[in-house]
Amino acid sequence: MAQLSDEDFRQLFSRAKRAFHLELKDSYHVDSEAEPFRKWRAGEPDDHAWRRPWQALVREHTAAGCMIHRVRVVTVPHTLYTRWLLDIAGDNVKAGEDIRYLPRHLAADVDLPEEDCWLFDDEHLVLTMFPGDGRVGVFVTTDNPHLLRRYLTARDLVWERAIPHAEYIHTPYMNAEPIT
Repeated sequence: MAQLSDEDFRQLFSRAKRAFHLELKDSYHVDSEAEPFRKWRAGEPDDHAWRRPWQALVREHTAAGCMIHRVRVVTVPHTLYTRWLLDIAGDNVKAGEDIRYLPRHLAADVDLPEEDCWLFDDEHLVLTMFPGDGRVGVFVTTDNPHLLRRYLTARDLVWERAIPHAEYIHTPYMNAEPIT
């Protein structure tokens, strides 16, 4: 396994026809999200400037023909963090990212790996490694064919079952009181 720089990671989008992101955790503690998440919990406004670089990347690469897909496997009832992501995901969808949600209980029969990942086409697996507390992850690439197959199989199963953001926000799953 080899760690990728942020620039090396971004370059993978320019060569891909499909970039798929699998998120498996119910909460992350990424430093750049701490203040926006706090504002959301407090009901304070946020200008979302911190999200614009990602949305620009999405617009650039989707305009060039790359499909950017994301599945968030979520526990129901949702954590506050998941609720926040649901509230702000619409802007990423408008930028061109196809974001879907899969309640964890509907994936009980899927061999979900332990780490979040990015799959670029069917060839490149990039693991997003987070320490136990969910803080600042690093991108690690691997050429392990068995691990790649496992992630590709999980991707195909969760993508088939996952509910697009625009539909998910109107499901009964949204009615459950979030857990803290």
